[in-house]
Amino acid sequence: MEDGNTSSSFPTGKSAQEKGLSYVPGCYVVPASQRSNLTSETTNVPVVDLSGLHDPKERSRVIKDIGSACLRLGFFQIINHGICQSLLDGALSSAFQFFDLPMEERLKLKSTDVFKPVRYATSLKDGLEKVQFWRIFLKHYAHPLKDWIESWPKNPANYRENMGKYAVELRKLALELTGAITESLGIGPAYLDNKMEEGMQVMAANCYPACPQPELALGLPPHSDYSCLTILLQSSQGLEIMDADDGTWLAVPKLEGALEVHLGDHLQVLSNGLYKSVVHRATLNGERTRISVASFHSLGMDEKMETAEELVDEQHPKGYKASSFRDFLKFLSANNIGEGQSFIETLKIKANDVY
Repeated sequence: MEDGNTSSSFPTGKSAQEKGLSYVPGCYVVPASQRSNLTSETTNVPVVDLSGLHDPKERSRVIKDIGSACLRLGFFQIINHGICQSLLDGALSSAFQFFDLPMEERLKLKSTDVFKPVRYATSLKDGLEKVQFWRIFLKHYAHPLKDWIESWPKNPANYRENMGKYAVELRKLALELTGAITESLGIGPAYLDNKMEEGMQVMAANCYPACPQPELALGLPPHSDYSCLTILLQSSQGLEIMDADDGTWLAVPKLEGALEVHLGDHLQVLSNGLYKSVVHRATLNGERTRISVASFHSLGMDEKMETAEELVDEQHPKGYKASSFRDFLKFLSANNIGEGQSFIETLKIKANDVY
């Protein structure tokens, strides 16, 4: 590693990962205790077969499998989810093509404003962090699709069509999964239906370019997602989730045709802490670029997620304050998750809170 000034920063358009530097600058190096063990083998994580979700004889088993995964890790992979392989391939292909565009084309969408509906950026705070992360991303709102798709990238030419078709199918899947999760909590499959129907969908295409020294840096630091749930598609292995029981990191295998489901902070709030949002991070590869496409599903911008009253009693007092997607964006604007700040921690009701 070339020394590099640890206080230097690389803003969007000039970042080390965009320029393809042959070394890892000092400001990208994470503390030794936080580095990934890149030689670790993949771990068996829950895989849920959704094919029985619409079969009255099989549904209860699928709901039980989902509930067990939510209780154990807040994470599971899904197969037989109903989205055809051509849509998955098309979304990944369009994302790869976008990040292959000339820099000046991508920078047309550059923004540091977390409230902006479409933005291209790198890292988390655009070069202002103490530690930067080896990622490039494009985020855009996706529901209602007709309201947002015209503001998506015009290049590559197939981006809007491929990502739009994928987004629509993902939203249907997310509503199904949300119903299955609330059913597993014992509060019924329709508990969030109306609010989720009017809710937000945000798509994030993440690019983790090949890193010359992947053992020194991370693509994303440990964090949980603000949303109700996140559905993730990855081109290759690189996602790690934390086992909350012992703090160990589990490498999620790349299962062909599968999607990954992350529980977010708002489902932790809804469940009164019975289910936890999964803490995860992105590792790097020295030889290949990894792409992931994440779809975040939440209530509306100003709709507050509350703890379900049915899950509150004397033995299980209410543990969380209500919050909205806008509340999260305000938190993100004012804090740095790369330095360990956590949105869910701000929602926990402390013993001395007057609430």
